[in-house]
Amino acid sequence: MVVPSSLQPRILSSFAGVRFIRFAQPVQHLFRFNPGSKHVSMQLSRSLSGLTDLLFNRRNEDVADGKRKRLRPGKISPCRPVPNHILRPPYVGSRQPPGIASGPEVHDEKGIECMRASGKLAAQVLEFAGTLVKPGISTDEIDQAVHQMIIDNGAYPSPLGYGGFPKSVCTSLNECICHGIPDSRELEDGDIINIDVTVYLNGYHGDTSATFFCGEVDEEAKTLVQVTKECLYKAISVCAPGVEFKKIGRTINDHADKYRYGVVRQFVGHGVGRVFHADPVVLHFRNNEGGRMVLNQTFTIEPMLTIGSINPVMWDDDWTVVTEDGSLSAQFEHTILITKDGAEILTQC
Repeated sequence: MVVPSSLQPRILSSFAGVRFIRFAQPVQHLFRFNPGSKHVSMQLSRSLSGLTDLLFNRRNEDVADGKRKRLRPGKISPCRPVPNHILRPPYVGSRQPPGIASGPEVHDEKGIECMRASGKLAAQVLEFAGTLVKPGISTDEIDQAVHQMIIDNGAYPSPLGYGGFPKSVCTSLNECICHGIPDSRELEDGDIINIDVTVYLNGYHGDTSATFFCGEVDEEAKTLVQVTKECLYKAISVCAPGVEFKKIGRTINDHADKYRYGVVRQFVGHGVGRVFHADPVVLHFRNNEGGRMVLNQTFTIEPMLTIGSINPVMWDDDWTVVTEDGSLSAQFEHTILITKDGAEILTQC
């Protein structure tokens, strides 16, 4: 897609900055576009990095909503080892995110069975991770447990080493939209946390996430989480061979609008299967992008809703993305398979 020079680049990524499109709201000048490539790389100048520090420190001196403090980064432990016999994705060992692969993930019967297996394992790991959510546990402890369960099942934790990501799962608390790095921060009563699990099993990725409650959560947070989950399932319900992908965005946006929630635009769903991120780019907001679903295709839908601003701010770790105003954000995700009858959710137990 050719982007007019008058338009600023916007990042669209579920785990990697990979594509440009027109948006009303910029994501600041954090990304560098290489002409002829779909990849967007991080570009933090010294002055911008200093500005980010200033804004981040100022934000964290404030209380986000009168009840909770804004997130601060904790201590990150060393990367966890993976046994040598476990098959690794091709990107492991490179700090350069591979971006989105051209072409959709469409499978034969053997490939479908592999996708079902990786999707089922991802769902089981996510379900287990959710049982760990309680006040006092650190997100690093959740990462440790997730990592162990994945390798015990002969799979590789897909996030680990993707573009230099240092952990095996993403843990995004409260105002964190996505890509939170597990660290020493302990969960507190009233938190909400999205846990994003992807496993690489027998050469296929299964990708899923859910937002969980920690202890007693207020009604505002509960409603946001519930509506975000409803958005995902409403979007899945419209999927079938021949359906335009833009119907997903319209369905999600329409439901979010009923509650005056914002829909994050800069992070998207994507094809998934033999590669972590493939075509199509699945937009969660109203759009006029082309493309239709085809039989035996697999991709993710993963809407991110916010109570307040939809503008993302990235921390200096180059991964953690939070809402500009510190308002709560929630996300749910499934990997689905397009069948003759509609869509099969692959990432459920």
